[in-house]
Amino acid sequence: MNPSRRQFLRGLVDMVGAATAAELGLLAWSSPAIGDEKTMRMAMPQLAAPKVPLVNPVTLARFVDPLPLPPLAKPVGQRAHPAYPGKQLPLYRMEMRAFKAQLHRDLPPTPLWGYGGSFPGPTLVAKRNEPLLIEWANALPDKHFLPIDHTIHGAERDKPEVRTVTHVHGARVPPSSDGYPEEWFVPGHTSVSHYPNAQDAATLWYHDHAMGITRLNIYAGLLGAYLIHDDAEQSLNLPSGDCDLPLILCDRLIAKDGQLYYPVSDDPDAPWVSECNGNAILCNGKLYPFLVVEPRRYRLRLVNAANTRFYEMSLSAGLSFTQIASDQGLLAAPVPRQRVTLYPAERADVVIDFSGMDGEQVQLRQQAEAIMEFRVRDRGRRDKGVMPTTLRTIERLAAASAERDRVLTLGEQDDAGGSAMMMMLGGKHWSAPITEDPRQNTTEIWSMVNLTGDAHPMHLHLVRFQVLERRPFDLFTWNESKTLKYTGPAIPPGPEEMGWKDTVRADPGMVTRIIARFEGEPGRYVWHCHLLEHEDNEMMRPFQLLPA
Repeated sequence: MNPSRRQFLRGLVDMVGAATAAELGLLAWSSPAIGDEKTMRMAMPQLAAPKVPLVNPVTLARFVDPLPLPPLAKPVGQRAHPAYPGKQLPLYRMEMRAFKAQLHRDLPPTPLWGYGGSFPGPTLVAKRNEPLLIEWANALPDKHFLPIDHTIHGAERDKPEVRTVTHVHGARVPPSSDGYPEEWFVPGHTSVSHYPNAQDAATLWYHDHAMGITRLNIYAGLLGAYLIHDDAEQSLNLPSGDCDLPLILCDRLIAKDGQLYYPVSDDPDAPWVSECNGNAILCNGKLYPFLVVEPRRYRLRLVNAANTRFYEMSLSAGLSFTQIASDQGLLAAPVPRQRVTLYPAERADVVIDFSGMDGEQVQLRQQAEAIMEFRVRDRGRRDKGVMPTTLRTIERLAAASAERDRVLTLGEQDDAGGSAMMMMLGGKHWSAPITEDPRQNTTEIWSMVNLTGDAHPMHLHLVRFQVLERRPFDLFTWNESKTLKYTGPAIPPGPEEMGWKDTVRADPGMVTRIIARFEGEPGRYVWHCHLLEHEDNEMMRPFQLLPA
């Protein structure tokens, strides 16, 4: 199975829809290193046909449900914390529980899990350097409603079926509050985490991170937005208040009876699949919603919370986006864009100007499909604000300032039976001794060598980083001698990637180089692929931040 066949299959999935593709066994496959044709032929586990009939989204009425706006989280009290002697911090309580919600007017209610009993969960709004505490409470049932693969490390049969631990993606936090995958807790228990918020204004998001079942818990609905504001950003006169909205995108497979369907392999003892692409794209938990807007500027905080799918978004009616921020906050200057592409866990803050569109409709499209509609009032509030020409100063980290350049492979390893069952970082399992051990306040380059046929969105906890370049290399030379032979010039990041990031797309056949200064509290964190099926099956490794 060579890359062209992979691209053909993915194109076929997009053309016929995930439900049909699932029935044809095309939706999920494993992807050993390019060039090993024997392994490729062996490593194509078939996807089991769904046991229930799935919804065909094409048959659903479009734009009949208003876009849900998640409620704002509110503190329930105050509590002391040892890091702040004599000070009381606001305490939030985020309870995870089961509930039902209609994903579309014409569908039965869908059983879900959510923080605060909603999907997405309540939006947490913080301000720079104003710390807070969150009590994460597991009030879920004891049994999971999605299929667990007990052959995956961390999800063995001796582990409780329902386990959770929350990670605020992009937050700079102490290790005890980062949501380490093995620090899960079961229903009836809680955990209090401390968030210093000592970082720039940015669109972050929170989600489950439990070892071996992250893909299932997030698919069930355990996710939400976490926004940080600061004075510098608020001085720019960007759209704010009810014109500043999170838009969380994810896709699901939905049965006609409203149940979530999660795909499994045709091996009943090992149901894990390497990818999960739904055919129903949800915007803030709704299928094909609409939003009534004023003829003015709006800021949308786009979050890709999908398990696997990347989104390539555009607007109808000749409108374009102006991107003002990426994962870790504002760009140096606004970037006009006809299309915005986000891989899983990436974010983009965009401004859309509906001025002059009075009484018109504008669709947000994923590739060619309209997934949401904006309805512009024929009269309404207008803003007199003007987009700044500059947003903030971003000093580029010089490659020469790095004290170390780590060469790290993204690959896959077959089990004894020939099925590609483990996605690997550096050829190592999660449980292998820690090999990435940067020292506090030092700068490192991580050169990620992608040996697979997939693009992997790679996420580092704790730190923000800058993208240096992507460069093609010769895979056969690497396989023979473990040396890098470049086959083309370095490709610099586009303007939308020139800000601070925490998740980067590592393309197949490329070396993706990032540079980071490892600030923060020493301790144990993780780095991993944010394709959730890969993350759950060994494509995650711990790293240790050593004291200065």
